[in-house]
Amino acid sequence: MTSISAWSQIVVQFSAIFTQPTAHVFAELISGWSLCPTRKTVTGMIGFMHPKKRRPHDAYHRFFPDARWSTAELWRRLLTWLIEYFYPTGVIPLDLDDTVFHRTGPRVSGAGWWRDAVRSTGTKVIHCWGLNLVVLTLRVIPPWAGEPLGLPINLRLHRKKGPSLIDLAEQMLIEITEWLDQRSFSLCADGFYASLAGRDLSRMHLTSRMRCDAAIYELPPKNCPQGKRGPKPKKGKRLPTPLQLANRIRKWDRVNTQERGHQRVRLVYTKVVIWYKVSAQPVLLVISRDREGKEKDDFFFTTDIDASGTVVIETFAGRWSIEDTFKNTKQYLGAEQPQTWKGQGPERAAVMGLWLYSVIWAWYIRHVYRTGTVQTKPWYLGKVNPSFQDALAALRRVLWRERIIAMFEKHPVPKRIANFLVDSLSAAA
Repeated sequence: MTSISAWSQIVVQFSAIFTQPTAHVFAELISGWSLCPTRKTVTGMIGFMHPKKRRPHDAYHRFFPDARWSTAELWRRLLTWLIEYFYPTGVIPLDLDDTVFHRTGPRVSGAGWWRDAVRSTGTKVIHCWGLNLVVLTLRVIPPWAGEPLGLPINLRLHRKKGPSLIDLAEQMLIEITEWLDQRSFSLCADGFYASLAGRDLSRMHLTSRMRCDAAIYELPPKNCPQGKRGPKPKKGKRLPTPLQLANRIRKWDRVNTQERGHQRVRLVYTKVVIWYKVSAQPVLLVISRDREGKEKDDFFFTTDIDASGTVVIETFAGRWSIEDTFKNTKQYLGAEQPQTWKGQGPERAAVMGLWLYSVIWAWYIRHVYRTGTVQTKPWYLGKVNPSFQDALAALRRVLWRERIIAMFEKHPVPKRIANFLVDSLSAAA
């Protein structure tokens, strides 16, 4: 199957969730979004749609706020498609985090003032105006190994005076487990989402950070003294905080870990404890120490008490893939830029940008990537693994080649000139 026919089949597969007129608008909008080298506004995308298929511009502007289509069905179909290829069996690894899509204008539906995690520091908090999104991604190990990829599979918009970030995250996770009711999951999130360990999430284990000053306890005694009245204790005696515990440890386990494609040697200590403020169920505390003493100790925990310290450290290190997802969707796909303001428009535009990121990576891995075929520049000969820029350029190359052949069907362009045009256009930012 050629890459262009593979891409067309993917678009057709997802077009089935739209009504017939909207399905054509969806396909043309995705094509224009992928090819647009300028700001990814709707009018910017229109300029790069196929001229013979182009419709009145208001049809594209109505797609986000007014067209009848379900974001939940779009995510469900995407997740099913990704799982069939990447994880037909076994535990499904997920990552969770929130990000702000910066917007301008006081009347953007769902927008508000939020803490900007990128520009804020420990002593100064910077706020920005935009959409606060809770995003769930599927962690995928690419065929070239190295750092994993985070492919978005669900999203919730956090509104002022609405459900909290934790509640929205729980909603997504429950939705995912209902879509895949026979599968088990491994979720990784930063310390803000540690309280999810106390939520009722079936068939799912959580790995996250533990506060260095957390109040932790021994496991409750198995046998209570005879004759003692009252309920059974839910926790044992109070333990030192994780930081105090780390300073008292004298015997560490030395392990080799694979963290984002790099091998490291760590000193590790594990202990099953009760973090009662977060969950009444036991969790596995993992303390990770840099062997050379250059980094501060890390404190992790997982609800999978049978996991090894090595697995927990590697799992949390792979969480960085979702940060790369946010950077790539904003920087290369311009997911913050579609200028739609009312109703569901802003949220749907964010959904479509993140959905497009997942689909481009999946298409590239399945139909384009071949070992050792990454295009390199004369000044970057050591590059061996593709980036999202390479995947996006590969899609643009396929779409531009089809477009140029169609435009000059009666007067074919010399192959050398056609290749130059395709390569130049596909690399345009």
